[in-house]
Amino acid sequence: MKHTLGSSLLFLFTLLIPLHAENFTYDFHVNKQTPYKNEPILLSIDINQTNPEVVLFFNFTVNPSKTYYAVQIDSVQDTTLHHSHIHYLYVLYPLKEGDIDISFDLLERVTDEHKVAYSFSGDRDDFKKLETTDRKVSVPPVKLHAKALPQGTQLIGDFNLSWDIRQHQAEAYEPINMKVVISGEGYPPVLDHLFPQEGNITFFRQPPLIKKFPTKKNIKYQVTYTMAVSHNESFDLSALTLHAFNPVTQTSYLLKIPKQHFDIHPSDQNALVDNTNTPAPFHLDFSWLISLLGYLLAFAAGYLSAHIVKTKKKHKKTASHPLEAKIRSCTDAKTLLQILMAADNPIFSPLIETLENGLYREGKIDIKKIKQLALEKLL
Repeated sequence: MKHTLGSSLLFLFTLLIPLHAENFTYDFHVNKQTPYKNEPILLSIDINQTNPEVVLFFNFTVNPSKTYYAVQIDSVQDTTLHHSHIHYLYVLYPLKEGDIDISFDLLERVTDEHKVAYSFSGDRDDFKKLETTDRKVSVPPVKLHAKALPQGTQLIGDFNLSWDIRQHQAEAYEPINMKVVISGEGYPPVLDHLFPQEGNITFFRQPPLIKKFPTKKNIKYQVTYTMAVSHNESFDLSALTLHAFNPVTQTSYLLKIPKQHFDIHPSDQNALVDNTNTPAPFHLDFSWLISLLGYLLAFAAGYLSAHIVKTKKKHKKTASHPLEAKIRSCTDAKTLLQILMAADNPIFSPLIETLENGLYREGKIDIKKIKQLALEKLL
């Protein structure tokens, strides 16, 4: 009885595996299994939904590695519900000789129409996470065997070389600008330096400018090297020879710049001699003393002017105020209140309020103190 039940469960589990696996099919392949090292090849990825009863989404990546480098150049994604289809196209460069495994990360996400509709409901500020049942799919790696390049190869692909040197004559130490362009299809044609250091020639180098132009089947590159050279006498720049290999035709070829001669006009030694005496011969100069006396006179005049103005203000301030005699002559609070109110000056407002409180609200009045405060406000 137990054996029969166990067999039934095993049979049911065996049936469920292909049903789950039949949700989609995938096809990962390269257009060449045995490329050369650094040779660009095409990696094609196709994922197609086969079970229309569910809604499928996929998360896919080519795993990074030190043994290869992948660049996506095309993507077609049809996310129609129940009929999902994905197509990716990569340019892949094997970075070492020998066997290489290209690995992938594929996640299947299963959901239904109701959950999709709910996740898209509301406004853009009311984000609702899509509920899915996720399963990581084990995908076998795509295997390559990369072949060795011919010895001394510097560039891999089909490339052209052009250069621009606009002058071959210059003054001593004057920079002479040069531009070299390598363009075509293949592994990015980036080199540490084109011309080796030789003799006493001075090189001024800038990092190369790299431009890439993806096409339907490959990537075209244009790498521009900008530099300058200088010397204090005429010199020759040795010929440049780059060893390239075209993996499609399996042939080696050379990219060349012939030897360049530059005529340098030597510096005029007499023009470099300064005939003027530096520093100038010593002599007495009293102009600084005259300037100092002028500053002292200007300061004294300013100080005296300020003192005179201050004295005038003081005399003016100590002059008798018209209200002073009236305030001093007051003998009662009511008269003093009338004088202060008639002055119509806000400085007396606190004193007026004190007098009114004493006269009309049974407050205390110190007539002598109020008169003294009023006289102080006149100063």
